[in-house]
Amino acid sequence: MRSKALLSLAFAAGLALPAGEAAQAARGRAPKAGETAVTVDYGIMLAGVPIGTAQVSGAIEGQRYTMDVSARLTGLVGAITGGYGSGRASGTVAARPVPAAFALSSHSASASITVRMALARGNVVASDIAPPLVPDPERVTVSEVHKRGIIDPVSALMMPAQGRGDLTDPQNCNRTIPVFDGASRFNVVLSYGETRSIQKPGYAGPVLVCNARYQPIAGHRPDRPGVKFMEDNTEMSVWLAPVEGARVLLPLRIAVRTQLGLNIIEATRWSQSGGRGAPDATVQAAAQAPETPTDGR
Repeated sequence: MRSKALLSLAFAAGLALPAGEAAQAARGRAPKAGETAVTVDYGIMLAGVPIGTAQVSGAIEGQRYTMDVSARLTGLVGAITGGYGSGRASGTVAARPVPAAFALSSHSASASITVRMALARGNVVASDIAPPLVPDPERVTVSEVHKRGIIDPVSALMMPAQGRGDLTDPQNCNRTIPVFDGASRFNVVLSYGETRSIQKPGYAGPVLVCNARYQPIAGHRPDRPGVKFMEDNTEMSVWLAPVEGARVLLPLRIAVRTQLGLNIIEATRWSQSGGRGAPDATVQAAAQAPETPTDGR
């Protein structure tokens, strides 16, 4: 569950992302010819209280991509837990991301965990978790079948346009993301909710509002209250904004009802450079007072 927290930009967690070295380098350098670079900073709130910051930084050149994610809890929560983490994924992208490598590292005052995976055509060929998971007969066994045709949690944040239509075509919401985080296999099922027009400094245009559901497949403990809560949770959504010139969308806002309250991860800055037809752009938002409703939609 700790690496699912990184999916917290999926999709629900509590890690917040600070700028890592790779992300800072991507922001500070000019993109290569034919490359689209985008960096999104986020604020994270839980039950109306700011608890962290976050960043996703990606570079797309042709069909190849690299994604960096980092997270840090701040304020009183950060002082108590010391929570921070980072992840990186790379591979190719067409109808969906096909990762070739994934690494994640998360730390808190009580524990640290590192996950590494090597993949071929989206199939896991080698993986390592340190420290190793403690055997638990209550867990649904992860078989080799569960490691085929998967997307890692970092690559899952990048959603390629489906077909050649407009990037904000409602069909771009309708997809199932098969996620494997090195320990558990689950689906994030998205469906179209609505299209909204967002007006913020540096960005004015439509975003897709996708409803989200969590489907555990393997590696989880079915009887755990937290698993059941998330499986039944209907208050999850992600707002997708287009990355022009790259034919992909990235989350602008994620809202998830948790057992502690509504968790909102919302962009405070969006910057993009390079890519055909992709002018430089920056989105500034008030993370502590979102302009948009906080009802979980």
